[in-house]
Amino acid sequence: MNCPSDWPEPIVRVQDLSESGQPTIPDRYVKPPLERPRPVTNSDLLGDVNIPLIDLGGMFGDDEDAKRSIIKQVCAACRDWGFFQVVNHGVRPQLMDRAREVWRQFFHLPMEMKQVYANSPKTYEGYGSRLGVQKGAILDWNDYYFLHYLPARLKDHAKWPAMPESLSREVIEDYSAELVKLGGGLMKILSMNLGLGEEYLQNAFGGENIGACLRVNFYPKCPQPDLALGLSSHSDPGGMTLLLADDHVTAGLQVLKNNAWINVKPAPHAFIVNIGDQIQVLSNAVYRSVEHRVMVNSEGERLSLAFFYNPKSDLLIQPAKELVTAERPALYPPMTFDQYRLFIRTRGPQGKSQVDSLRPATSSCESS
Repeated sequence: MNCPSDWPEPIVRVQDLSESGQPTIPDRYVKPPLERPRPVTNSDLLGDVNIPLIDLGGMFGDDEDAKRSIIKQVCAACRDWGFFQVVNHGVRPQLMDRAREVWRQFFHLPMEMKQVYANSPKTYEGYGSRLGVQKGAILDWNDYYFLHYLPARLKDHAKWPAMPESLSREVIEDYSAELVKLGGGLMKILSMNLGLGEEYLQNAFGGENIGACLRVNFYPKCPQPDLALGLSSHSDPGGMTLLLADDHVTAGLQVLKNNAWINVKPAPHAFIVNIGDQIQVLSNAVYRSVEHRVMVNSEGERLSLAFFYNPKSDLLIQPAKELVTAERPALYPPMTFDQYRLFIRTRGPQGKSQVDSLRPATSSCESS
């Protein structure tokens, strides 16, 4: 991939800006008027609208009716929302709590200790504060840590934090292994719901040779949350995302539904699952990746763990031939994930402009 070796401007840590006590944010974090959010408050979480919540417990038993019901719920969520939450998913709640807490401890280390892990645009691996390399871009109000888990050749423990002491690599390994298992199980359900063999999507991703990575997002308090975003509107470029959100603070994730932004209310010990662009392509837009964004607030910090379940980076991804008909032709040309994500690494979050740009101009089959 043709990525620059350094950032276009000196990196400023958003956490430093937040802790400086300044009442205003720098201009480079101020979004254009049409992109500015309405601040999220606790009262916003009392409404009835939320993404679907699905209990996966029945998938681990012998009740076939329960399994069919769960599979139908996932299918409806993928078609109607592109987002859903899962509980009783098989990942130990204690491990989820531990993973979240040790990463919170990392972000509260002294800055000089975190700077040891500063990243670059080459792989984004390490401690970062911006996405995209466009000079003069309006930035998001977050710091993050990105690391590779699969394939094994990309996993470099030297780039995994060794501090604080409690942030052992064993926690990251155990958590990532559990998420790979959960992702594989969901891939079977998604594949069956498309009328394909249960291994179709997994095989299209490379079988056991998938890509998997973790991005831990840290959103410090923001003195002007009505001007900034924690993460700009985007759809995820990869296959599927499994998000562990903070469940004890003001929510921040919003999903675009019928041209309105819906606040996601995280359930305790749930994973928020969303379809990425690669599954939209493979499903020929039966399943859709959906724009989402992250709000910030002046009341407290937030932390989330986004685990990305992706195709092998050099495999061609294209619509499944079983889903291509004369009435619904292939909507996307073949492209590797490496080719596709170069767009994100160059420009940063840009709505759904990448996947939509691949569509023929005359196509209108995708439903809202």
